[in-house]
Amino acid sequence: MKTAAAGWLFAGCLVASIIFSRADDSASAFVKTTIASNPLVIFSKSYCPYCKRAKNVFKELKETPYVVELDLRDDGGSIQEEIGKMHGVWTVPQVFIGGQRLGGSDDTVAAYSSGKLQKMLDDLKKSSGESENYDL
Repeated sequence: MKTAAAGWLFAGCLVASIIFSRADDSASAFVKTTIASNPLVIFSKSYCPYCKRAKNVFKELKETPYVVELDLRDDGGSIQEEIGKMHGVWTVPQVFIGGQRLGGSDDTVAAYSSGKLQKMLDDLKKSSGESENYDL
């Protein structure tokens, strides 16, 4: 009886491992595709004041980021975990411009204040062939 129970326990752990592995693969693919497909991305949570602060910077610049509200998605936890694995940070917001991680709220505000953020956005527009201000 103990052998059968141990076998079922092992099988259950194996199935759970496969399911979580697939969820991680799916989250990883989502993060990579989202960052690669959108020039300006914010991984956010709708209730987070730091996320609102970062989003307001882009609102002031009249730029429209692609925002992923992790708390409104069933797979939001997996996505946040994947961003953490990829970039060594587990907090939100996480801002990406042209496929590169800018950072969180403080990084975004500092880049805005120093003019670095506007330069990054201008460089992104130049590299995409756009010369006028447009929503990214």
